[in-house]
Amino acid sequence: MAQRPISPRQQIRLCTASDGARIAYATSGAGSPLIKAANWLSHLELDFTSPVWSHLVLELCSRHTLIRYDQRGCGLSDRDVADISFDAWLRDLETVVDACGIQRFPLLGISQGASIAVAYAVRHPERVSHLVLHGGYARGRLVRATDPAAGEEAEMLVRLAELGWGKHNPAFRQFFTTQFIPGGTPEQHHWFNELERMTTTPCNAARIMRVFNQIDVVKLLPQVQCPTLVLHASGDARVPFEESRLIAGSIPGARFVPLESDNHLVLENEPSWQRWCEEVRGFLPASAVTDGAFSALTPRERDIVELLAGGRDNAQIAARLSLSEKTVRNHITSIFAKLEVENRAQAIVLARRAGFDASPSV
Repeated sequence: MAQRPISPRQQIRLCTASDGARIAYATSGAGSPLIKAANWLSHLELDFTSPVWSHLVLELCSRHTLIRYDQRGCGLSDRDVADISFDAWLRDLETVVDACGIQRFPLLGISQGASIAVAYAVRHPERVSHLVLHGGYARGRLVRATDPAAGEEAEMLVRLAELGWGKHNPAFRQFFTTQFIPGGTPEQHHWFNELERMTTTPCNAARIMRVFNQIDVVKLLPQVQCPTLVLHASGDARVPFEESRLIAGSIPGARFVPLESDNHLVLENEPSWQRWCEEVRGFLPASAVTDGAFSALTPRERDIVELLAGGRDNAQIAARLSLSEKTVRNHITSIFAKLEVENRAQAIVLARRAGFDASPSV
């Protein structure tokens, strides 16, 4: 088995949405930026080292500066929020993008994050260069329901979350876990059960699920203008395979990749995971940073570049990293040489284009 890469460090920050909700987002890796729309059951800190999510995070941030955020009501974002709606989720993605100062980027959407990504790409075609959608759907359960029983089942699942989500006994949550990763190991099932309990409240789980059930972005699909890659596990028990066929068939020129798996999120030990990696690597533009000058920087130099891009001066960088100003100056001289730039302004422009942090100093 190939050796797992060392986990890079991530930096977690908060930005404020238009209604005052604080949204937590994280940057990790190096290279051209890749933004992941939030999906349910995320926690920036827990996902980074989890047996269910970490392989995907490590893969993406090994080639890109990966930007992830927790959906409002979940994870490290504000839990007590008045507005949990599709429009609020879309505005939160806009807020994170603006906070990062990135002008154009590929966008990844997983599960209901796919519908948010589609809506963002249609609203901001000038910003999204490529769209990757995995396990997504354009129609929520109630929108795609063909008989009353389907509606009753959807409401039953909501009630199940309200009743059992917060209990220490995982029996209620195990039902959802089995839908997400039926092929998972006992360790992965236990971790996912705990993630469900730790990432949100029973009340929020029910509120979120009710919004999921009403999602409908079908009319937006033909308006997507960027190259699009659609992937879906053929045996997905959480989101019907046909939903991604609908997406791929409605977005002009979209490429559809069926994966041989029963898991909503493809796990690291499955053969289909390698197929997923190959397809996404081949689809996304190569990272100029990974293959270029930034790859020569040391970890400490990357830290300094991150702070440079954020507008910090030498004294602020020294204080932030517990270094002397002379040491910072020496590092910056080395950075200029490796990036082949003459001054600080040129380095900042290059770093921001590459996806390093561009938020203002605080």
